Amino acid sequence: MNTLKIDKCPLCGESHFEEVMTCTDHYASGEPFTICRCTHCGFQFTQSAPVEAEIGRYYESPDYISHSDTHKGLMNRVYHWVRRFMLARKARLIKHNSGLSRGTLLDIGTGTGYFPHFMQERGWRVSAIEKSPQARQFAKTHFALDVNQPEALTDYPEKSFDVITLWHVMEHLEHLNDTWETLSRILKDRGILVIAVPNPTSFDAKKYKDMWAAYDVPRHLWHFTPSAMQQFGAKHNFILSERHPMPFDAFYVSMLSEKYRKSSIPFLKGLWSGTEAWFVSLAKKERSSSMIYVFRKK
Repeated sequence: MNTLKIDKCPLCGESHFEEVMTCTDHYASGEPFTICRCTHCGFQFTQSAPVEAEIGRYYESPDYISHSDTHKGLMNRVYHWVRRFMLARKARLIKHNSGLSRGTLLDIGTGTGYFPHFMQERGWRVSAIEKSPQARQFAKTHFALDVNQPEALTDYPEKSFDVITLWHVMEHLEHLNDTWETLSRILKDRGILVIAVPNPTSFDAKKYKDMWAAYDVPRHLWHFTPSAMQQFGAKHNFILSERHPMPFDAFYVSMLSEKYRKSSIPFLKGLWSGTEAWFVSLAKKERSSSMIYVFRKK
């Protein structure tokens, strides 16, 4: 297996790292992977993950819900319930920040297509990109969406979109800085870039440590703190406009983390941890399990 050996920090360019922890891939392989931290800027990443051309098999578990759309098990049913709630919240957030009721929208890493379908029904002209052939086919079959492969991202003309969204996608992308540059090129000058990522400084991340499900190695290559996300935006000519917590994520992530711990009642224990995390994020949104970042061009 060819692995991605990171010898230079993608955020600051320095090359001195320290090991933070070793996490296990609980989804597909059972393999251990090391998370490292840049000693200069503190950015964290998964070292020696499979390269993009070979990581596909780590997404092939039928439990990988964003690709399979499985309803199997109580935790996945919770996921679907939360997603229905979040679709409306995402639409409101986009309308508020863009000032538009409709326009051009690109959703990157669209999974099975629920979000672009939701926005299309509300009058938006949507484009979507997804790596998984199974997920692309689901979106086509269920929503009549023609979803492009990732290679199409660089083919979009300059200033094509009013809104670009990446919902839990940026942490998967191998070519991180190249992607940021492309996003800057294809976003309109007055457009908005919306990125949601897990938060390794969250309450639940601190509680579960190496068992925190949102580390999700090796699929998650990058682990963005709020500070790191703001710095990446600034590096690529973006200004952070707003930050929003995603407190519901703590429930699903905590339930999975309890499952990985082999707890006897993972749903109930995860529910309790999610509730704790919810109250913490009400007081300090930067400790939410996941965060939504809204960027504008400088």
